Amino acid sequence: MTTALSQRDFRLELDHYKGPVDLLLFLVKRNEVAPEDLPVAQIAKQYSEFLELLEAIDIDLVGDFLEIAGLLVEAKLRAILPKNELLNDTVHEQDPREDLVSRLLLYKQYKDAAELLGEQVRIWQDRFTRIRDDLPPRKLDPADQPIQDVELWDLVSAFGRVLKRNQKPPTEEIIQDETPITEYMKRIHGQILHQRQVRFSSLFQPGMHKSALVGVFLAILELVRHHRVNTEQSGMHGDIIISAGEGFNPDLQIGEEITFH
Repeated sequence: MTTALSQRDFRLELDHYKGPVDLLLFLVKRNEVAPEDLPVAQIAKQYSEFLELLEAIDIDLVGDFLEIAGLLVEAKLRAILPKNELLNDTVHEQDPREDLVSRLLLYKQYKDAAELLGEQVRIWQDRFTRIRDDLPPRKLDPADQPIQDVELWDLVSAFGRVLKRNQKPPTEEIIQDETPITEYMKRIHGQILHQRQVRFSSLFQPGMHKSALVGVFLAILELVRHHRVNTEQSGMHGDIIISAGEGFNPDLQIGEEITFH
């Protein structure tokens, strides 16, 4: 059974320990600072830029990020305004920067622990083989599965640079790309099959409409999440290389129902 994934069907769902705080931690790491030394002005600017990108990809997702964005703006104002200009100096209020730092540190503890457990699982899998499959088949909705955190934010950042390069003057004409995500997936899958390595930027042709750009980007995310496609980047802001990963299936029917066995 095949299904055509449209942009409306595809959602960037992030589980409980990913999302707004995960993006904040990604920016802290990218700026090579410790969570305790959170540079609110610099991070606030970068965070707002990512919000604009997320709005272009999935407007329903943005609301989850607004709280952190608001705290960053408030912390920025506290840092630049004289104390006598802050609201109600006589009442002690918690500095939003303290709240952000505490969230970052707590989240980092969970994330580090999860990565450690994940590494142990990989080690155990190399040592012990599973005798038989005793789990019942489970249907999986592709729209509900997150991709790996760092890959997600790096890809979103790269997509932002693509949008800037393809930015056009505003127009009153509304154009909606009705091409299914599965069609873009087939095209990219075929390029990877024949070329083995494809540059992220080469998938976005000059003159493409914004809705088509988003469709291609969502197709890349879907291939990374479910179809053994790897993404590598040589350095910050460098072009991302998309390639066939271990277990890449050249005969895979894109759009087929996905199940775990």
